[in-house]
Amino acid sequence: MFYSLFQQYLESTDIPGRHLMDFISFRAGIAFALSLLIAMIFGKTVIHRLQRMQIGEEIRDLGLAGQMEKKGTPTMGGVIIIFSILIPCLLLGNLSNIYMILMLIATVWMGTIGFLDDYRKIKFHNKDGLQGKYKVIGQVGLGLIVGLTMWFSPDIVMCENMEVMNAQTEQNEVVHSPVMEKTPQTTIPFVKNHNFNYEWLTEWMPGEEAPQMAGWIVFVVIVIFVVTAVSNGANLTDGLDGLCAGTSAIIGVALLIMAYLGGNVIYSGYLNIMYIPGSEELVVFAASFIGALVGFLWYNAPPAQVFMGDTGSLMLGGVIAVFAILIRKELLIPLLCLIFFIEDLSVIMQVAYFKQTKKKYGEGHRIFKMTPLHHHFQKEAPAGAKVLLKFPRIPIPESRIVIRFWIVGILLAALTFVTLKIR
Repeated sequence: MFYSLFQQYLESTDIPGRHLMDFISFRAGIAFALSLLIAMIFGKTVIHRLQRMQIGEEIRDLGLAGQMEKKGTPTMGGVIIIFSILIPCLLLGNLSNIYMILMLIATVWMGTIGFLDDYRKIKFHNKDGLQGKYKVIGQVGLGLIVGLTMWFSPDIVMCENMEVMNAQTEQNEVVHSPVMEKTPQTTIPFVKNHNFNYEWLTEWMPGEEAPQMAGWIVFVVIVIFVVTAVSNGANLTDGLDGLCAGTSAIIGVALLIMAYLGGNVIYSGYLNIMYIPGSEELVVFAASFIGALVGFLWYNAPPAQVFMGDTGSLMLGGVIAVFAILIRKELLIPLLCLIFFIEDLSVIMQVAYFKQTKKKYGEGHRIFKMTPLHHHFQKEAPAGAKVLLKFPRIPIPESRIVIRFWIVGILLAALTFVTLKIR
């Protein structure tokens, strides 16, 4: 709103500071500060409201230290994060930018799915909440919206980076094609001078249009898979105070930097990555995203005064996935969001191994003491338990587990940037 007002009414005036809204860095800085303040101020009101409504977390006794003390803690705090993201973006963002529009849709879409899940848990005292198939339908729906929009929207294009020889300096320089292309390309780590094009997977098909169309179809399928996997991974990671919020904030910082670099023709040329015109607007969204999470941590840090619930965790995973896809960095997600995927994988491995050993021995064995993985470090292995990995034998305090996961997240973010230069 403010961005549009400045563009329409103040552009031709002599008012000092009339051009500030033209700078992404200025709008991003204000968006971060505003979202942080909204989360801290609005968060307290929401927590009190949830307490009056007796919307508290129902805790099962799983033998985890300090777990039962959390019973009754207000949940559905993800609404704090959602509003803290939306308000700064609506005020400071360019609402005609297709990238900003898609991110706002992703935030509201996944936030609504998570809200319905939490609502069913509280209203009907159903620990399972919304049925899994409906969550998947919602995630697939968002993936289709994003994938098809990137396919058909004329506003989503990219300029491929190329390395050429400068005749004067006799050195290689990176330049970007003057032609804005509509193509399903993405950034691939460890490869120099070119990006990965999904059409390469279908170039064996006859004709000229078939490979291109099939390449886009493959891209849309990948988008759906990434949105579903990352959203579920973030949902599983939300099991300890501050774990999901802190990890997501670290990922958000990495994505903000990537969006800024990819949306700037000079920096993208220096790093030899594709230039995506218009994607610099995502920096404003990322700044709001980070500020909202840092503000939410004011109340969610151990010991938590509020839980984000599925309202927050499903939204965070979906937003991170869509953001990475829009800046063509979805193939970097397995490294950047490795914590989410390990949490996902630990549950899959545990269930599969338990079923296999139960069928074979008549009694189910486990790989981890408990899943998702963060609970493995929190739980003490009972004597005689058939568990493959019993380390650590002494439970680790919750706050220490959270901080160590944050440190791992910072390391993964740093390694993700390293892949952009090791080519």
